[in-house]
Amino acid sequence: MIKKLSNLYKKYKEIINYLIVGGLTTVVSIASYYVVKQFIFRANTQFFIQVSTVVSWVLAVLFAFFTNKKYVFESDKKGMSLAYEMVKFFASRLATLGIEMFCMFLFTKPFHINDKISKILVQPIIVVLNYVFSKLFVFKKHK
Repeated sequence: MIKKLSNLYKKYKEIINYLIVGGLTTVVSIASYYVVKQFIFRANTQFFIQVSTVVSWVLAVLFAFFTNKKYVFESDKKGMSLAYEMVKFFASRLATLGIEMFCMFLFTKPFHINDKISKILVQPIIVVLNYVFSKLFVFKKHK
């Protein structure tokens, strides 16, 4: 049984590690959103919902870059290659931030869903898109 699990892990290591890191990144994103929204921006306006979303995004992206680089895609880039990798990572995350902000607006304004529930509903979409962008664009392994 343990050997079978070990073989499954080896076969799907990148995806399993991404799900773990993605889950932790989601926790960072949601927790920081709640803290910022609850304790810094107490007003429940669309402006403060969006500002809280941006702050949570910045914190989550910083966490995600270093954990994805080390534990998921095992990138060993240094120097200018590392800088370029980081720029690509942040650019791809900016794209998903735009999608997240649009979804947050859509869910909270026209659909009148609570902002905290909306934040949770949006996360699976963002996690999948972030993996695809990271795999195909940021940490692409050259043969």
